[in-house]
Amino acid sequence: MDLSLTPEEQAFREEVRAFFRDNVPAGIKKKLSENRHTTKEDMVEWTRILHKKGWAVPHWPKEYGGTDWTAVQQYIFNEEMQATPAPPPLPFGVNMVGPVIYTFANEAQKKHYLPRIANLTDWWCQGFSEPGSGSDLASLKTKAERKGDKYIVNGQKTWTTLAQHADWIFCLVRTDPAAKKQQGISFLLIDMKSKGITVRPIVTIDGGREVNEVFFDDVEVPAENLVGEENKGWDYAKFLLGNERTNIARVGMSKERLRRLRELAGSTQAGGRPIIEDPKFREKLAAVEVELKALELTQMRVVANEGKNGKGKPDPASSVLKIKGSEIQQTLTELMLEVAGPFASPYDIHGDDNTNETMDWIAQIAPTYFNYRKVSIYGGSNEIQRNIISKAVLGL
Repeated sequence: MDLSLTPEEQAFREEVRAFFRDNVPAGIKKKLSENRHTTKEDMVEWTRILHKKGWAVPHWPKEYGGTDWTAVQQYIFNEEMQATPAPPPLPFGVNMVGPVIYTFANEAQKKHYLPRIANLTDWWCQGFSEPGSGSDLASLKTKAERKGDKYIVNGQKTWTTLAQHADWIFCLVRTDPAAKKQQGISFLLIDMKSKGITVRPIVTIDGGREVNEVFFDDVEVPAENLVGEENKGWDYAKFLLGNERTNIARVGMSKERLRRLRELAGSTQAGGRPIIEDPKFREKLAAVEVELKALELTQMRVVANEGKNGKGKPDPASSVLKIKGSEIQQTLTELMLEVAGPFASPYDIHGDDNTNETMDWIAQIAPTYFNYRKVSIYGGSNEIQRNIISKAVLGL
């Protein structure tokens, strides 16, 4: 695919870049530039800015609030957003459950949920992984028994990102325990304020509290909250995970980190000279840059082919994006750690007064490194993605 942009596409890039430059709140941009977490309030504020512009859900069909952008324009938008940096819209609503709803849900569900997702009126979280059912997701045990006009849900989900903020959770639940494991699963939308739901935080290695355990004890869910057909949830989950894996690539973010890495390597001393002058370091830097360019080409091909596999069918090449995207992100954090050297502390122990932006950034490198060990696992582990590629792409 030709990566050169037409004059119209270049003008679009400039428009998007100017919007992000002028409209991302300074405090939010500073947090992201320093690899710090944004708050729920930050995310709501930024989403409302995007929504007012009409860009909160640009990849959705226009009838549900999206745009008529081409695949290239979509790519440009995401790249500029990541490079600014600006927060991406909450992925659990915008990139995951939203497309499932407008593709498979009934009209009443579309009318109710989609506008609330676009404006972040409702904060969503993802209820897929369970203890013992992560990469082998189809072995999940959370069950939902139909009783009249409701389901009774019992079980546990884990690694539920930002569940502490969530108004709703979309869940895979077992509705037919006698069926083969992929065939007895349904897709339910559950109000997090329902009686019987307990959220318990999990403190991660970087000291963060972004993931949680969620427990369901006799939780009553209206049957009208079932998406699509009962026992067809595995099909919807595969569609959702295809979208998630495509977005996990984060090419724009990696390009910005590579730029910042070069900048720091040119000013950080090691043995009396900048690290960028070390041939071994330059070799590693060049290798990741080549991998990133290849990933960019692959992502553009996947985006350009969206919809060609049929309704609800993900492009198996999204598994390539997931593998290489996560590996590149991890490699960049390793190189960041190498550049920072002894200053790469998990905590700011250097007595900085928050006026030195470079030190603020370096002080977050170790937590970022620790946090990014997870990207090769979530969205389906890289080992599972290799199995998908061997079957769906290579035909083995």
